[in-house]
Amino acid sequence: MNKKITTSFVASFLLATSNLYSQQLSEITVVSATKSEQSIKDVTSDIEVITKEELEERHFSNVSDAIKKLAGVSIVSNGGLGQNDSLYIRGIEAKRILILIDGIRYNEPAGLSGAPLAQLNIENVEQIEVVKGAQSGIWGADASGGVINIITTKAKTGLHGNIAVEAGSYRTKKINSSISTKNDIGYVKLDASRLSTDGISSYEPNGYKWDKLGYENDFYINNTYNIGSGLYLSDKDELNLSFKKIYAKYAYDSSSADNSTNQTKLQHYFKSVNYLHNENSYQLKLNAQQSKFDRTQNTFNAKSLVNEFSLQTNFNYLKSDTFVLGIDKQNFEDINNKIKYNTKAVFISNTNKINSFIINETLRHDRNSKFKKKTTGKIGIKYNIAQDIALSSNFGTAYNAPTLSNLNYTPSLSPETTKSYDINFEYKDLKITYFKNKIKDMIEYVAGSYPNTRYENLSGESIFKGFEVSYSKNIVDNTLLSLNYTNSSSKDNKGNDLARRAKEELNLSLDYYGIEKTHINLNSSYTGRRYDDSAKTKKTGNYTLWNGVINYEIKKNITTYVKVDNIFNKYYQTIYNYATPRRSAYVGLKVSF
Repeated sequence: MNKKITTSFVASFLLATSNLYSQQLSEITVVSATKSEQSIKDVTSDIEVITKEELEERHFSNVSDAIKKLAGVSIVSNGGLGQNDSLYIRGIEAKRILILIDGIRYNEPAGLSGAPLAQLNIENVEQIEVVKGAQSGIWGADASGGVINIITTKAKTGLHGNIAVEAGSYRTKKINSSISTKNDIGYVKLDASRLSTDGISSYEPNGYKWDKLGYENDFYINNTYNIGSGLYLSDKDELNLSFKKIYAKYAYDSSSADNSTNQTKLQHYFKSVNYLHNENSYQLKLNAQQSKFDRTQNTFNAKSLVNEFSLQTNFNYLKSDTFVLGIDKQNFEDINNKIKYNTKAVFISNTNKINSFIINETLRHDRNSKFKKKTTGKIGIKYNIAQDIALSSNFGTAYNAPTLSNLNYTPSLSPETTKSYDINFEYKDLKITYFKNKIKDMIEYVAGSYPNTRYENLSGESIFKGFEVSYSKNIVDNTLLSLNYTNSSSKDNKGNDLARRAKEELNLSLDYYGIEKTHINLNSSYTGRRYDDSAKTKKTGNYTLWNGVINYEIKKNITTYVKVDNIFNKYYQTIYNYATPRRSAYVGLKVSF
């Protein structure tokens, strides 16, 4: 067997995702598009997947670092590792994007920016699914801009485990361990990770270098624990439980001054219990889960939780068609401010395959205790024109309710509504997508209202549109080229450009497998014109970064790597007056059994 490339699933995966009809593509299954397990080639939605193998060979710092390499996805940050990240998918920010961990809601009800994405470590992640466009028709509120589902590793038959360590610049240290066992009775899986770093100064006057100004480092600590267990009650029935805790602590600065006392402490808990019954033609799932958030920022404390209960049935009929019916009840609570509301919903999803034609319809009806009833849906079609050519399109409606924190500042807010569509053309290794999203009554911060913070519904429509191009090709023996380009426009209700969205973004990656037991990756990202304010006086764009990683297999179950970020020591900022790391290097080792 040629170990140079055929044994690397990463290479075959990247080739597969660039060619819809590649044989390997049928091996990738997703659940986020329709709440049912499907082969990615049978999904009409515009979805991208990052696999465990790619995560392990690229050695991303965290989940944010991984997803920002995808077309249409961008991240800006208030400093270094662990500082607040702001996520955008096609210009739509994180509070309109539903983020899930194994299907458990990660959006913070008492927060103003959606999910605390920067606190999600990459260790023990099996797969990341990113569904773009309005998804309220299946997922409800908070999914008007898309869905990100982070799926953790599952227990395998027998006894398995691993330990991994990493050390590098800014006195960064990582350690992660995992152990699991599975047999005919059930399974148990435990994993824990710790990340600590002295970090960099978060504050940096634009145009200067924080390390030359003598500013102090802003540290970051993250301890994450996961416990999962399951009991096989029969060959058709199983009971599953999971528990996850994220503890994080970091120092931070404002955008106007260095500060040696500001600190944030987070303690987040995620619990789930579900019962599954499987038959040949249908599946029944009962689920109860809770997301609890406890965030202390200096003397300010925010506590909130989401309790969710659901019943879902999946029916397989005819040869390859699927019908999903479910009901949801969600309770959202801002504990400290004593604000709460609940949502009751019923939803359906139907997928039909007729020769080379695939069609999917979703429909959801929500009854919110505070707002009016909402009915949303999506229709998606895909036509496999020929073996190497496919055409697909999706149209969806969605809504986003104000967060409990929004309502605490401005009780009169109303939900915003969204319409989105995309058209996708795929030919062999090339994919081209055009997208457009319209948000009506978009909720935005009233500029200058601090300290009497207020929010408002913008009258009219805000429009997000553009196109994406992705290409992946084995250009010469053992060398894989992958790239994607995004050109987008994000405008408010008055036609003004929204801040912190780049007009153009380009990601490029070269993977070389020509040396036995070795994988070499060189990747770069270009960020085009971008401003931190609507007046376009604070420029943060127009820069290119280069990173590299070398993996080496010492033995079958022992691997090591060296990673260098920002190879050419480029100075840049993603948010005005917030620093970014200089050239940094890391070395790691992983042992598995």
